[in-house]
Amino acid sequence: MIARRTLLAAPLLALILLGGCHRHRYAGPIEVSVVGPALGSARPGFDRGPVEAPAATLIEATGQGLVRFDASGQIVPGVAARWIVTDNGRSLIFRLPDLPAPGTHPIDAADVARRIRAAIAPGSRNPLKPMLGAIDEVDAVTPQVIDVELKAPRPNLLQIFAQPGLAMGGQHRGPFALASLRDGVAVLAPLPDPDAAPEAGHLRRAPVVHLRGERAATAVARFAAGQSDLMLGGTFDDLPLAHVTSLPRDTLHFDPVKGLFGLAFSDNGSDLIVDSDNRRALAMVVDRDRIARLMGAPGWNPSPAIVAPGTPEIAGPVMPPWASRPLADRRADAARIITNWQAGGGKLAPLRVALPAGPGGRMLFASIAADWRAIGVQAIRVGPEEPADLRLVDEVAPADIASFYLRSFACERQVPCTPVSEKVLLAARSAPTLDERSVLLTQADALITQTVPFIAFGPPIRWSLVAQRLDLYHDSPRAFHPLNELRSPPKR
Repeated sequence: MIARRTLLAAPLLALILLGGCHRHRYAGPIEVSVVGPALGSARPGFDRGPVEAPAATLIEATGQGLVRFDASGQIVPGVAARWIVTDNGRSLIFRLPDLPAPGTHPIDAADVARRIRAAIAPGSRNPLKPMLGAIDEVDAVTPQVIDVELKAPRPNLLQIFAQPGLAMGGQHRGPFALASLRDGVAVLAPLPDPDAAPEAGHLRRAPVVHLRGERAATAVARFAAGQSDLMLGGTFDDLPLAHVTSLPRDTLHFDPVKGLFGLAFSDNGSDLIVDSDNRRALAMVVDRDRIARLMGAPGWNPSPAIVAPGTPEIAGPVMPPWASRPLADRRADAARIITNWQAGGGKLAPLRVALPAGPGGRMLFASIAADWRAIGVQAIRVGPEEPADLRLVDEVAPADIASFYLRSFACERQVPCTPVSEKVLLAARSAPTLDERSVLLTQADALITQTVPFIAFGPPIRWSLVAQRLDLYHDSPRAFHPLNELRSPPKR
């Protein structure tokens, strides 16, 4: 058994276990830390590539898409006041308000159409682009009406439109205006609530928010000292920090997210992983129950499947054939596979595993390295940017769409793949009906699972630290926490 305590680095053990009292329930701004790089002066944009969590939170707070997620992860109006789905799911028609919300900059349909076209343009590096391939045309029918025509129906596309990657940015276009950004701290001033009565608008306005990006250790220490109200963006890599810090009762929260969490094989790795049987041996021997115990995330359920359960387009995710067998039997079979490969002339070299440098990454590596050592395979840990045979994938699904999972292992991702699975994935993208798409995606899931491009552990782990005075906070299946839905306004 790998002990969590022995795997924590000395700097973490030396973390000052501060304790403090949070401020009065309704007093002052809300102090928010998001794990990641400090906020810079340049305004971030998704169409130039992935955006780090602090910058994405700033985009979400100062802009919004046609729709958005509320605190519980449900779709609610954003820029659009209402919408309908027509033509058997092939057309989404959004209507903007006739008048802009008080204090906001007006947005018309042409603005929205340009924003969506930019995200799907050939040169766009927006991370949402692969999931927007069904969009055929985007038309501004009137200044208030946008028609999004699809090549094929996509029932959960609204969840993609709610992502900050499609937010309409700019001055006074979100629930907050950016009042200032100095020394890495963004001061967010709330805009009037468009649903509030004119005489009561000031009573319903959200509190001012101070937003910063910082290292997890700093954010945890700040929260434990009572200097912040909310820490967002925690992952498995920094979760041990929360476990060893003296935190106020009931402040550690976990989001029930879905997505990908595991190790992807490289298509140009060592000789050992070129063989799909060897990849299967490495996957089947991983003790996922031990990983669950090490992580200490309540409700986290390990799974070797690529697609998360409950994804509507697939009746049930494909499980590897070995999934229901006892670990001892799987270990014996895996050892035989590796031994037979060596007997045929295969030469073993240590596997390079790219993982983050935090305590969670060290714990995870120690666990899987011990599993592989038991079948005669050695492993070394390398940094996330170094050449590797296996690389961590830790992504929350942006929507309940099976293609998010399966296209993560398309040939263009530089993982082991086959022309057959590529052909099936391509056919699924243009399938004319949802039933045909479901059949093709299920076939692709089976083919990709057989190829073994990925060692799945289970869903991603996302956690937060939440002060008691944030009485509107909800755990979210999308890991979205709108900063204007954190605390009740003061009673007067």
